[in-house]
Amino acid sequence: MFRYTCLNPISQKGLELFSDQYTEVKELAAADAVLVRSAKMTELEIPDSVLAIGRAGAGVNNIPVADCAEKGIVVFNTPGANANGVKELVLAGMLLASRDIVGGVEWIKDNQEDPNIGKLAEKQKKQFAGCEISGKKLGIIGLGAIGSMVANAADALGMEVYGYDPYLSIDAAWNLSRNVHHSKNVEEIYEQCDYITIHVPLLDSTKQMLNEEAISKMKEHVVILNFARDLLADEEAIVKALQSGKIKRYVTDFANPVVAGKKGVLVIPHLGASTAEAEENCAIMAVKELRDFLENGNIRNSVNFPNCDMGVCKGRSRVAITHRNIPNMISQFSKILGDEGMNIADMTNKSRGEYAYTLMDMEAEIPGEAIEALESVEGVSRVRVVR
Repeated sequence: MFRYTCLNPISQKGLELFSDQYTEVKELAAADAVLVRSAKMTELEIPDSVLAIGRAGAGVNNIPVADCAEKGIVVFNTPGANANGVKELVLAGMLLASRDIVGGVEWIKDNQEDPNIGKLAEKQKKQFAGCEISGKKLGIIGLGAIGSMVANAADALGMEVYGYDPYLSIDAAWNLSRNVHHSKNVEEIYEQCDYITIHVPLLDSTKQMLNEEAISKMKEHVVILNFARDLLADEEAIVKALQSGKIKRYVTDFANPVVAGKKGVLVIPHLGASTAEAEENCAIMAVKELRDFLENGNIRNSVNFPNCDMGVCKGRSRVAITHRNIPNMISQFSKILGDEGMNIADMTNKSRGEYAYTLMDMEAEIPGEAIEALESVEGVSRVRVVR
């Protein structure tokens, strides 16, 4: 039996995928697995009893990923599950920034009592006129699941699309329209594009990358869209550039005192992935990842351990080991099991940065003495008998 807890409301479509082997519990200390959306786990004491965390979404800056890796807690996310919802809002943001639709709607509300509102609207509409996005240049920083979908949609709408991503995956490249210009550096995006949208994770290397220096390289009257993370932009520099006219519009999905109510800023209340479909897709994907890990030891879409898949165990038992990525670990594991007279039927070892993961299928049940010996190896954080 496995126990899980939800730190946020999770779509029932996902929770329904848990079998009768799973029980929901309220206390974090009683859970083997955690499902979370936006709850700040960085402020929680995560007990060692937790084996895995499933983030129903892409960003994991609310989870202490490094600390979890050190404890052998595998953190999953759901890349691409909410991509379509975010893509559609990015497109809406571009349209709202190009045509003053919001201003026009507000004008109608303010003048709704005027009996001549129809004629008056015809006279006033010029002040809300804008431009079309077709034929304009769109620069996309980050061509992952969301960025590539935005690129293809913008291309279909007649935009000239430039994309920059030094870590572009083969799958993402295959899914991109052949019309997308692949920029070799981000400066080309800044210098060439009328619209710039950013879709990269928040890392030390990307924090406030849209800063005063970057803005100085951009075209006059550029439109910037941020539906990834607010801290990717130096928003004080952006407000200053809006005031000078360098930036025409800033569209963001993140409300804060720096941008709320500022002229030229369209602030959306974090609606990017807030569709019923996106929430369902994220929940379904997170539950499937947790089940495969808990029941089979397989890892897919982890942010702190490598992907590792051995399917369903075909031996008598399977052991999963999270450990440091250092030399001589596999030979130590093999010696311990060999000394117990145990034969390894199948094995895989994968590494990611400082950490590694080893799965071994055994031809016999693993005795407790062998588990204790494996746990005592320096650099091992967790040993789990999967079955």
